Amino acid sequence: MEHRLIKHGFILIFLALITGFVIPAAEAPRLALSAHMIALMSGILLLAIAGIWHRLVLSERQLKVTYWGWIYSSYANWFAILFGAITGAGRMTPLAANGMTGTDFSELVVAFLLVSLSLAALVSASLSIWGVARKS
Repeated sequence: MEHRLIKHGFILIFLALITGFVIPAAEAPRLALSAHMIALMSGILLLAIAGIWHRLVLSERQLKVTYWGWIYSSYANWFAILFGAITGAGRMTPLAANGMTGTDFSELVVAFLLVSLSLAALVSASLSIWGVARKS
């Protein structure tokens, strides 16, 4: 799984670079800048997780949940914020959106993604902490 985490880390860094071109054209440029930074930080996070993956003492099922939680939360975070930037959906991110709001549908998509990715990241972070703590 380390190799796949590395691959996804670099894909997210690439997406961050591409997202940089969207910033001036976005409905909410500050949100687009946030999406750019989120993709960059998520890519680096996945690379760091790949570096310690072999230290996690977890069952095969726990490793899969941890892996997919990190992958989902990384891509969903980038996409939710980028989607919000393009559509102006900023109800869940009022500071970065500068108070801008989008259609009910776009706000629902962003809200669903942000809530679900937060839960996935919490589960993955908890399992990662548990997996590292069990090693010591």
